[in-house]
Amino acid sequence: MKIAVLFPGQGSQFLGMGRDFIESDKDCAEIMKMAASVCDFPLEKLCQEGPMEELTRAVHLQPAITVTNLICYQGLKKAWGDKISAACFAGHSLGEYSALCASGVLSVEDTIRLVIKRGALMEREGQKNPGGMRAVLGKTIEEVEKMIDDCSGQGIVTAANHNTEQQIVISGAIAGLDAVEKVASEAGAKVIPLAVSVANHSPLVADAVPDFAAFMDEVEFNVPAVPVYFNVSAGTEQDTENIKEMMASQIASRVRWFEIISTMINEGVDTFVEVGPKTVLKGMIRKIAPKGYQYKALQFDTPEGLAKCMEKLDCC
Repeated sequence: MKIAVLFPGQGSQFLGMGRDFIESDKDCAEIMKMAASVCDFPLEKLCQEGPMEELTRAVHLQPAITVTNLICYQGLKKAWGDKISAACFAGHSLGEYSALCASGVLSVEDTIRLVIKRGALMEREGQKNPGGMRAVLGKTIEEVEKMIDDCSGQGIVTAANHNTEQQIVISGAIAGLDAVEKVASEAGAKVIPLAVSVANHSPLVADAVPDFAAFMDEVEFNVPAVPVYFNVSAGTEQDTENIKEMMASQIASRVRWFEIISTMINEGVDTFVEVGPKTVLKGMIRKIAPKGYQYKALQFDTPEGLAKCMEKLDCC
């Protein structure tokens, strides 16, 4: 059994996330307490009670999702003990920070500090350069890129997330998104607007990159103790300066999730555990895994869900 632990990003949130772990495990409660002390807003109250419109602001949501991921991972570490361990980590977009923390690159406190700053900078860019994101289903990355090229001049658009072979998220200015959506729909694709007001992973947020890089300079990064597959490269990296560069550029770069999971499969990963709210990544794996490939895709965000995962891993 070769296990990859995966962490979700923005879009997986719900009110009450992390509550059961916090109420049942003092170490999980301590993670929330520490994270809340770094924030200048009531992090735990927002996670538990909302309101949802405040929770979904990037400056609030990024630490909220991240602390929930780390709380769930604390539960997983306790359940595994020294019986079982991850062979590698990855996180989808924002989830990459949880992966860095789990692999020992970042402390919990620095992880939260970074995602607070990242969220604030991305929210700033979203206000300066309004845009959006839409999922295009049923077309390959090459087909979507051609559609974008065919609509050039009608507004900035880029292929921001390569999630599965035929699930591509486009990001950019509304006029450009409208133009690409029209072409995609006429070509038989299904296009779904995403509930975001920031054109993440596009040139519209690129001005956040140098400011975030400067902030990150003050943060200590360690060499990963366990390999992390990075969104920008779809590969692993040991050099901490290169990791910092990738984490800065990741804000405006493509999320290469399809490549990451495909590489893991090619390297023998046969068990995927999604650690954090909802089952978005588990669903993607089902679409990425080659026909006939024998694997397990598991997910949990409560102690009860973790117990079921342990049963399916045959390690309890």
